[in-house]
Amino acid sequence: MKYSLAKRVCYVIATFIFLGCSNFVWSSENKPQSIDFLELAAVMLKDGHNDRALLALQSVDLENKKIDLARFYTLQGLAYMGLNDLEAAKDSLQQAIKKGQKDQALYIYLAQTHFGLKDYKQAINAINKAGNLVNKDPALITLKAESYWYLKNTEAAINALNDGQHTFPADFRFIKRKVFYFVELGLYQEAVRLGREFLHRSKAVAADYIALGNALRLSKEYQEALNILEIARLQFPHDEMVAKLLAHTYLDQGKLNSAAFILEQAALLNPGLQAEAAEIYRRAGRFHKALTLNESIADQKVKLKQRLSILLALKQFERAANMESSLYRTGLLEDQDVRYALAYALFSSRRYSAANQHLDHLTSAELFRKGTELRRLMEVCKNEPWQCT
Repeated sequence: MKYSLAKRVCYVIATFIFLGCSNFVWSSENKPQSIDFLELAAVMLKDGHNDRALLALQSVDLENKKIDLARFYTLQGLAYMGLNDLEAAKDSLQQAIKKGQKDQALYIYLAQTHFGLKDYKQAINAINKAGNLVNKDPALITLKAESYWYLKNTEAAINALNDGQHTFPADFRFIKRKVFYFVELGLYQEAVRLGREFLHRSKAVAADYIALGNALRLSKEYQEALNILEIARLQFPHDEMVAKLLAHTYLDQGKLNSAAFILEQAALLNPGLQAEAAEIYRRAGRFHKALTLNESIADQKVKLKQRLSILLALKQFERAANMESSLYRTGLLEDQDVRYALAYALFSSRRYSAANQHLDHLTSAELFRKGTELRRLMEVCKNEPWQCT
């Protein structure tokens, strides 16, 4: 009895590894059998072993007139695509067409390789040659629209999406893509109208709201972005990215308290956001609120550095100066900005000698200049203490 195909495949792989890619195997009756390397490559491709498929194809005798060259180059092109070698894939697929490959699906693969190589004009040409197959795959229509878009043919890109929407009315990717096209074109009212339609009609997830909200935010359409993201916050109250993007949209408008409050609420689920919330409260001038949040920050370096800046803002110089040992222990004094801030706290607490010791470590030009001015003030305070009360 002859070996089954599966056994032959395993045997051939072993032969490749141990016997240098021999061109024959043995049946159970010890009679040599030639291997169909094209069939073997097809099996390897089906199983996702693109490198092994190429290895099998290397053993094909291209001088043999019985070899189906169209199939050979098709398999080779698909294997290269699987390995993301798009240039080699393109050459092989084009060779397959020259050798008589008639399957229109080949043009779909060719379009994908052209698109990956950013040759958008050729991608469109290949899609057009794929015939009716294009209308069976919404992803190909999207690829066609994207190709037109990158070629700056915006009208053709939008028309392609309209065609896709007409052909696949239940697929909302085309509306979604048009929304982002309109945003990039500055047609914000139309983008918002379509965006709301997309969010209402489709099973939109948090990522959809985030993408639309962020696109509007980056286009400085802050109020429309806030409208979208506030809805998202109600629908996805536990989504961290929604909260962060909403907060940063408020920040873009200078609404620090709103941004800080949103991050403070989000920090109930993710304590890692407390530092950011506290920092925004500090920037908003709400120092006591910032100090309260600061107490719960787990990262000691972040906590101590932020705490030092808050205490200085509150003019609580003694408490800031008393942080010296903690700053030293956590290695924060290697940060020259922190060292100068501590020196200033010590100066303000009239610990001039200790302040001078820290100023000696400053090397950056700007901080050295500030340190020199602080030394001058210390001399004034020593000689005329009444000026430093």
